[in-house]
Amino acid sequence: MKNKILEKFKTSLNGLSSQEASARLEKYGPNELKEEKKKHPIVLFLLQFADVLILLLIVAAIAAYFVGDVIDTCVILIVVILNAVIGFIQEYRAEKAMEKLKSLVSTEAVVKRNGEVVKVAGNELTIGDIVLLEEGDKVPADLILIETNELRIDESSLTGESRPVTKSGEYDGSESLDLTDKKVEKQLASHIAYMDSAVVGGNAIGVVFAIGMDTSIGKIAEMIQGEEKETPLQAKVGKLGKTLAIIAIIVCAFVFVVELLKNIPIVETFMTAVSLAVAAVPEGLPAVLTLTLALGMQQMAKSNAVVRRLLAVETLGSCTIICTDKTGTLTENKMTVREEELFNKEKSYLICGLCTNTTIKDGKIIGDPTDGAIMKYGEDNNFIKSELEKEYPRIKELPLDSVRKRMTTIHSSTSANENSIVLTKGAPELVLDLCKYIDKDGNIEILDNETKENIIKNISKMTNSALRVLGLAYKNFNYDDDKNSSEIESELIFTGLVGMMDPPREEAKIAVKDCMDAGIQVKMITGDHQETAAAIAREIGILTDGRVINGEELDDLSEEEYLKAADDIQVYARVYPEQKMRIVETLQNKGNIVSMTGDGVNDAPALKKASIGVAMGSGTDVAKESADMVIQDDNFVTIVKAIREGRKIYDNIKRFVKFQVSTNIGAILTILGASFASLPIPFNPVQLLWINIIMDGPPAQTLGMEGEERDIMDRKPETGDILNKRVITKIIVAGAVMAIGTLGLFAYNLNIGETESKAMTVAFTLFVVYQLFNAYNAKSNSDKRSTYLYIAIAISFVLQLLVIYVPYLQMIFRTSAIGLIDWVLIFLVACTILISDRIMNRLIPTD
Repeated sequence: MKNKILEKFKTSLNGLSSQEASARLEKYGPNELKEEKKKHPIVLFLLQFADVLILLLIVAAIAAYFVGDVIDTCVILIVVILNAVIGFIQEYRAEKAMEKLKSLVSTEAVVKRNGEVVKVAGNELTIGDIVLLEEGDKVPADLILIETNELRIDESSLTGESRPVTKSGEYDGSESLDLTDKKVEKQLASHIAYMDSAVVGGNAIGVVFAIGMDTSIGKIAEMIQGEEKETPLQAKVGKLGKTLAIIAIIVCAFVFVVELLKNIPIVETFMTAVSLAVAAVPEGLPAVLTLTLALGMQQMAKSNAVVRRLLAVETLGSCTIICTDKTGTLTENKMTVREEELFNKEKSYLICGLCTNTTIKDGKIIGDPTDGAIMKYGEDNNFIKSELEKEYPRIKELPLDSVRKRMTTIHSSTSANENSIVLTKGAPELVLDLCKYIDKDGNIEILDNETKENIIKNISKMTNSALRVLGLAYKNFNYDDDKNSSEIESELIFTGLVGMMDPPREEAKIAVKDCMDAGIQVKMITGDHQETAAAIAREIGILTDGRVINGEELDDLSEEEYLKAADDIQVYARVYPEQKMRIVETLQNKGNIVSMTGDGVNDAPALKKASIGVAMGSGTDVAKESADMVIQDDNFVTIVKAIREGRKIYDNIKRFVKFQVSTNIGAILTILGASFASLPIPFNPVQLLWINIIMDGPPAQTLGMEGEERDIMDRKPETGDILNKRVITKIIVAGAVMAIGTLGLFAYNLNIGETESKAMTVAFTLFVVYQLFNAYNAKSNSDKRSTYLYIAIAISFVLQLLVIYVPYLQMIFRTSAIGLIDWVLIFLVACTILISDRIMNRLIPTD
């Protein structure tokens, strides 16, 4: 097979000649990851303004300046620039991920050229180069191995799998060598060393079959350089902005024409129309978005969820599916003995405590997780390794390997008959075959067929429960250096079985149930065996009546078949990280908002593609840079806490939008109503701008700080528009109530002979009080008291009093002092907004 590989890539064991290497380098290009051409930073910054809502805000700022409202102009422009800066910063996320990826690529390689071993720059490697790998090396390109010697490679940065992978260069000659075929590549995975993986043991010789962007890591680089995805909130806000812009333009044009036909001076008409435009544009929305999301980020950070992309905070609240890893996220990431069948407990604990190479340092297990589990099991039963080693010092070890599938240690013993004791642990059937006896609480008996069959049944039962089972055995022995392993490991005495599993986190079970109650599907995606994955998923509550599928079965499904089956699949086992991309795309194609967890370099494309990419804190830098959020403690519960916070944020954004749009509608209907009723417009341009400030000011801002609704995790995710039909109906009714009440009291004052200035002041004040009451209507149904909202309402009311009664401000706003009866009428009429809201809640509840 070695010759077949050399022939395919037109090379030899002596390597390429310098001339051939140069020719191939020119033909195939350098071995480096290429970045897409980046936009100039200035262009990137300017593109942040190419949004309908932002352009509308800029127009509103200019209009506000022309009507003399410099403060409003400054506020709007600050909001616009702040949003542009945030967007600009976020554009660099893909570039940063790419930089991290490029930093992983080896800078040099040891190769054979012209029959000699030489070092060359990593980017000078080409197809057919013969590469020599030693312990400590980074694999400089994708290699197919032709010779190996105990080669073990750490692929954790690429795949997320923590244990080193044993590689082989030995073939039976039957495999295809078409490495462009994904299935063939998977079949040959144990014979391939991938770029960026690290050699942790042994050595090897390999032939370069892919370089640069054609390597596995290069394909990842290509996928993570795409455009940033638009979040659901961005899409919804953009749609809302366009709708409000169209309404504002139509209404302003209509008012301008009607006022002109009434022979009102064109300057005043223009100012009224522009003031209405400023009032109709939701310039406070970006500010509230930024504030609310920033507060949410801060809150999440306290719960070990670090959000890297501001708008992703809200996306979590709309999440319909969480695709989560198993190990460490749903489980404790530590193997634990969960079942045992021990015939002699003391001898079994002794084997668990001594037949291991693990240690405990600062409370952490150092070494193989399986060894750590049985050592901890021994220590939990007062068989402490450090103390046992004083009594039974180790003489020799017969190490575990893939062929022996067992480990044996020999220790000095104080037994009167023998000078040593042999302790063995390993694959249970194999250990059982090495045993002649069984120790039943100190009584040594022949291991008969019936007992053996019962033990094998128990092994099968434990294995079917997804436990990793070890058999335990020992014997007393007169040891000397001439004894070979077959003598040492013969006629052993069987003591029992221990079954281990990485146990599920108790809190994960509760969190999964919370997700189910909240209408969020949880799907497990793991590289573990199907039985193990299914057992954990069933215990946690993920696997109920759905399917379990493995990576091979997934590959066999056509797109149409997978699309039909996707909803029913609850557990994905033995899945390659690159298959996560297909899972994400399919679930998104079915209209879902998908959260995907990952930690390896190979997870980066799926994390980027997902609606909300969640990287583990213990994961690779590339995964973290590609994700929207990093879970510092690798805990599924943290993801659910973040979803709860995301829902609260989305509720608060809706709350603010509902409040602001109802005010917009109220102002528009009031002015349109006055025009149709042949009444003077009840607000002058400066008063309209003041209403706008009150609307976007303290009450509105504090709505973004409300506590969570009581039913926040007892309802389905919201995937529709920010303003659905029910909310729009309530907004229109609220706007109509405000318009009718304002125009009614305005007309009443004119009819009883009050001056136009006094009537306008009453109407103006009523409309402001309407807004304060409407802000109260918008507060959350939360156990947390809305202290900030009440303070904001009080501050706004005091400011309105100053506008009415301070002589200097009366001149600016053209207001008049109003009496006690006026205030009684204002509050009585304003209460209609509270009453109408209660009636509408009963008729058409929002949630």
